[in-house]
Amino acid sequence: MKKIRAALVGNPNSGKTTLFNNLTGSRHYVGNRPGVTVEKKEGIVKAAGKHGYVFTLVDLPGIYSLSPYSPEEVVTREYILFEKPDVVINIVDATNIERNLYLSMQLLEMEVPMVIALNMMDESRKRGDVIDIPRLSELLNVKCIPISAKTGEGIDDLLKAVFDVARFKKICIPKGVYDYVVNDVIFRVERLVWKNAIARGVSSKWAAIKLLEGDELVREGIGLSEDTIRQIDRIAKGRDMESSIVSSRYGFIEKVVSETVVRKDKVHLASRKIDSVVTNKYLAIPIFLLVMFCVFILTFGQVGVFLQDCVNDFVEYLGNVTEKGLVKLGTQEMIIDLIINGVLAGVGGVLSFLPQIAILFFLISIIEDTGYMARIAFVMDRLLGKIGLSGKAFIPMLMGFGCTVPACLAARTIEDRKGRQMTILLIPFMSCSAKMPIYGFLAQRFFNENRVLVVFSLYVLGIILMIMSGVIFKNTLFKGSDTPFVIEMPPYRMPILKNALRHVWERVEHFLKKAATLIFFMSLVVWFLQSFNLKLQYVESSESIISTAGKALSVIFKPLGFGTWRASVALISGLEAKEELVSTLNMMHGGVDVFNTPLEAYSFLVFTLLYVPCMATFSTMKKELGSRKFAIFSAIWQILVAYAVSFLVYSVGKLVLT
Repeated sequence: MKKIRAALVGNPNSGKTTLFNNLTGSRHYVGNRPGVTVEKKEGIVKAAGKHGYVFTLVDLPGIYSLSPYSPEEVVTREYILFEKPDVVINIVDATNIERNLYLSMQLLEMEVPMVIALNMMDESRKRGDVIDIPRLSELLNVKCIPISAKTGEGIDDLLKAVFDVARFKKICIPKGVYDYVVNDVIFRVERLVWKNAIARGVSSKWAAIKLLEGDELVREGIGLSEDTIRQIDRIAKGRDMESSIVSSRYGFIEKVVSETVVRKDKVHLASRKIDSVVTNKYLAIPIFLLVMFCVFILTFGQVGVFLQDCVNDFVEYLGNVTEKGLVKLGTQEMIIDLIINGVLAGVGGVLSFLPQIAILFFLISIIEDTGYMARIAFVMDRLLGKIGLSGKAFIPMLMGFGCTVPACLAARTIEDRKGRQMTILLIPFMSCSAKMPIYGFLAQRFFNENRVLVVFSLYVLGIILMIMSGVIFKNTLFKGSDTPFVIEMPPYRMPILKNALRHVWERVEHFLKKAATLIFFMSLVVWFLQSFNLKLQYVESSESIISTAGKALSVIFKPLGFGTWRASVALISGLEAKEELVSTLNMMHGGVDVFNTPLEAYSFLVFTLLYVPCMATFSTMKKELGSRKFAIFSAIWQILVAYAVSFLVYSVGKLVLT
């Protein structure tokens, strides 16, 4: 079978990842906002097998141009230049052709085999737009295939076009982009650099254009002599070639669009009216908090608790049946204890919160698909600007509510190094989904009637402390100028149930895998440590290895209100995985005798919210920060903040209650 490797390239939020998932059967995250893809992903197009091809598809980060001003642009450009895919599939948003075609023009200048996938044709038709696709293909001198990645429309036609282009290696160069003067300058520079360009495996014309645009990476990359650089400078002297080249591209795009696209004169008044409210200077934050509070009501309120109780009842029933069966078989008491109070109590205690995690991510996915989250990123730019960050930092922080690891990776989209490092240091203050089970576990036992408010207060507290830490960091570690923020506002769209369910399944699958591996293993370890003493004698938990260690640590936490060995042990177990906190507490008599009052439980929840993240996060932070010292500083800072705030909560709480 013939092998093909194609690269998906397009603007942010143009539907690249949706098409990638559609073609490969993958379940990578899709969202109605820019910046979802932060690193390249590979998959095999299964449908290509029947055509006699092994088709590898690479989803590259969304970019607006090939000028290397951001990490995503560097990754995409270097992949096309040096990995040399057989075909570049350029995804163009049919509802916004003008903006998308600028990247298309730059790709065509690279002289690579290419196909344009005109995506979101279903939305374009609904808006009343008419696109002359044959004429568009003719003017651009490249195959343009109308598709809808969402519905699957045109996918077969796209694959056929890709196979044709890959087979004949057709290089597509549009004509009439530059006028005589600009073309003459490009030609003269091309004659000077063609040997160097060919030696590096890049188009000599593309190299000439990029040199005239002042691209330092190209100048260094193709190894020009000082004499050649001086000659190029003399040729371009007195001319603003970068502006001329950019203006020529936009002029050509305007001509192409005027000849191929007819739009009904529609003013999207509804969208503007909604934006005037949800991005209002005074209303935006209260509306966002109200939306999130409603999400928490559904997650931790009657619906979430009912589903959680169903899972709890099933786990309890399974435990009773298993215990009776083991007793009938004459199984040793220690083995029964291991299975019932070790495995089932540990793993089952965590699994009971699976419905609430599914509800939370389903609702967030629905909200994000509407386009609302991009508006909040715009609004948050004002707030984050006060601590030296741009609204671009909001996207990784939002992802931090799911898992801190991909959130830290998403910070790669922030061009400014200081801003990127500061964002990574602040992300752990966002309460990740792994902490949800512990919130639900204690909120239901100590704050049943007010559990939604209690959990919501923890999330808000994390955000407040993130802002306060940011102010401190800005004035100490990260002094410097603020980074400007520009974000594309995606159109409001009806959420796609399939996307939401796919997102939920990703989280559920991850949670189940964790329960079946890490939490299962840790439950066995905790059971062993709480069932045996240092002489390896089977004893009560109060005389076990774990209680001895816990009692030594409990002195540290006594000022915080939870100076018991059980609470200390739970916190230590949570260093590996935060879900293990619930598993450990549930194995210790259901956690009922760990805390004496709701205040002690709340102080423990605050500490859990703020203290160091799991080991996987620490490892990722060390890598992304590029410094072990920064990662260690982050861990120390989190512990200090957690201790100080928990102490404050407990101390003030005692004063108020007495």
